[in-house]
Amino acid sequence: MKVVTEIMPILLSGASLPHPHSFHIPTRIVNLAGLSVGGESDPRPLSSIVMIVSGGSGTIELEGQEHSLACGTLLSCSSTLSISLSPQYQLYGVWIEYAALPGQRTDASPLNNGEPLSACTSKACSLAAELLKACGEPEQNKPFALQQLFSELLSELYSKKSEYGQAPAHWLEQVLHYIDSHYNEDLTRVQMAELAGVSPEHFSRAFRKATGQTFNEYMTLLRIRRAQQRLLTGAPNLTAVALEVGYGEGTYLSRKFKQVVGVSPAAYHRKNKRIVSLNFNHTASLRALEIMPELGVYSAWMERLDLVPSQQKLRSEKNRAASLYGSVAAAQPDVIISYALPAESKLLLPVAPVIELPYMRMGWREQFRQIAAIANREPQAEAWLSRFDGLCQTANQKLDALIGARGTAIVWEIGEESAYCYSSSFGHGCQIVYGDLGFYPPGVLLEQGLLHSGYLEASIKDISAYPAEHIFITSLPSTRKGQERFMALQQSPCWGALPAVQGGRVYQLNQPDKFYGFDPLSSLAQLKTIMQAVTSQIHMRQNHIRP
Repeated sequence: MKVVTEIMPILLSGASLPHPHSFHIPTRIVNLAGLSVGGESDPRPLSSIVMIVSGGSGTIELEGQEHSLACGTLLSCSSTLSISLSPQYQLYGVWIEYAALPGQRTDASPLNNGEPLSACTSKACSLAAELLKACGEPEQNKPFALQQLFSELLSELYSKKSEYGQAPAHWLEQVLHYIDSHYNEDLTRVQMAELAGVSPEHFSRAFRKATGQTFNEYMTLLRIRRAQQRLLTGAPNLTAVALEVGYGEGTYLSRKFKQVVGVSPAAYHRKNKRIVSLNFNHTASLRALEIMPELGVYSAWMERLDLVPSQQKLRSEKNRAASLYGSVAAAQPDVIISYALPAESKLLLPVAPVIELPYMRMGWREQFRQIAAIANREPQAEAWLSRFDGLCQTANQKLDALIGARGTAIVWEIGEESAYCYSSSFGHGCQIVYGDLGFYPPGVLLEQGLLHSGYLEASIKDISAYPAEHIFITSLPSTRKGQERFMALQQSPCWGALPAVQGGRVYQLNQPDKFYGFDPLSSLAQLKTIMQAVTSQIHMRQNHIRP
């Protein structure tokens, strides 16, 4: 859920304050992700605006002209400026509207001088994230935390506001993208300044304001992070890694590595690492290896299995963007495990290397083995997989005896208006049904590109257009309207004509939290649940018991 806080201050009345400095208070603080600004439905009182982008990228329209937004972009202006910001869910940061106290000019903010777009420091990004978190999760024993953070943020922005005014975002984003693609080449500050079309001195100031580091420091950090990633994912030797990341030989890489990481490459590879997991599938892989991450995302189903101190839990993935950097940095990880999310990787570059495991291009077994290699637990992973494969073999022997050839199957998650089915690349129990247990999707799904796109969406009433010999329903509607739609489907002649319905092979599992997982623990639980449902229904049919 998007964090939105409206603050209705009690403004002081009376004479003007006899003080040369201005006083301001926030009137609105809102998460930037998904925010819409501009248009008749968004009237703004006369006030000042600060927007800080802490991750991702997007665009904003100012006075009819479109500008690019990237990590470190600062907008500071009066609300009288014509602003249009469409909802962008991959744009992380905070939007703040604030007003002067009575007796002062409403547009008297010192931040409103100069061009509206500029660059801000990593400290400002961190303060903005703390401010947003304080709004969404106020602490009772810190009643003045919000005012304190807001004042600190304004002070930081004012002290660091670029005298050039013009935002480097339009060229800095291009430079950072170029560096990410060519970091192993012999790049220089002068070359990058020429690429940006600015002087080397202006480049250095703007680059440091945006990244918190000098150009050389950033290049060194980027190369060492890449070296850490390669060492953790099967690099052949240190010399090969050195050449890959842009250093001439392994000895020099080892020296720079120790300067940044604090230990040698060999010691880093051997050590028991402090690990942060940014999604619940990878957290579950760690728990299957009996590793407790320093910080991890846990699904509701996992939390029922595993008692974990609250300080070791990250908030749900959709809500954590604003405070991600601060939370992860506080955990002091040696490595961070995530999906392939470039914005997050760039945001967390100063903290630790991010190992990206592509979701649909790696099955859960391959991801599990990769995580085990990172954590030096490869024998434990192979032993776990051997036990799991033994259970799958036993399950298939039982199905061979009960139903013989598997036939077609479809796995549905049914919401309020739509239903979804997935290929085995997405998990959701499909990796068990289509993979380990040998069922296969009906031809109509393959014809409509399920295996290419990975999923299919249909209205509830159209579920009957996808006949199969077995129907697994892992999630049922939770709202009254959704339940009514599903009930109407079940009472329709089309539903009654489906092979699975006529054969009594519809399995209403309705355990969405368990079936969302694409990991060792979820796969094990899904296997047991599916087998229990199938065998129970077979036994009921054999005994002429209506399911």
